[in-house]
Amino acid sequence: MSKQAFPKSGPKSVGKPGAKPEQVKRRPKSKPSAKAPTQRQLRVSEEIRHVLSSLFFRGEFRDPDLAGAKITVTEVRISPDLKNATAFVARLGRSDVEVLLPALKRAAPYFRMQLSHEMRLRVAPQVSFQPDTTLEYAMHVDSLLRAPEVARDLAPTVPPTDTDR
Repeated sequence: MSKQAFPKSGPKSVGKPGAKPEQVKRRPKSKPSAKAPTQRQLRVSEEIRHVLSSLFFRGEFRDPDLAGAKITVTEVRISPDLKNATAFVARLGRSDVEVLLPALKRAAPYFRMQLSHEMRLRVAPQVSFQPDTTLEYAMHVDSLLRAPEVARDLAPTVPPTDTDR
C-alpha cells in the first residue's frame, strides 16, 4: 500500500487570482456590535433601580455629603454576567451631581449590601455611579431646535398658488 501525497493547500487567497501572497488584500475584521440587553438583564436592572431609589428616598446614610441630597436613579445598566451594575443618577432640581460622585463611590459597599438583602441573586452586583446627562442633552437639542436659524429651516414652505403668478 502506497501513500498518496496530497499537495499542501494553504489558505485561499481573497485577492486577485494569481496574486502573490504579499499582495493579497485581507478584509479587516469587523468589531462585534454590542448586543441588546437580555430580558433578565432588563428585569434585574429595573429591580436594582427600584431598590436604590427607595434607599435614596429614605436617606439613611452615615455620610454627611449624602445626608440631605435628593438623588434620582434614572437608569441602571447591568453586565451580562449580572456582576457589575452602573447606576445613572441625577439630583432633583440641580445639575451638580458630579460633587456627589465621590460620596456615592464611598457608599457603594453599603448599597451592595442592601441590594444583597433586598434581591434574590446568587451574587450581589458591584454598583458604580455615573452622572445622567440625558436631560441636559435634551435641553440643549431643544434650544438648538428653537434657534431662529433652525426654526426658519423647519418652517413649512407654502407652495406658490395660481394667483401668485
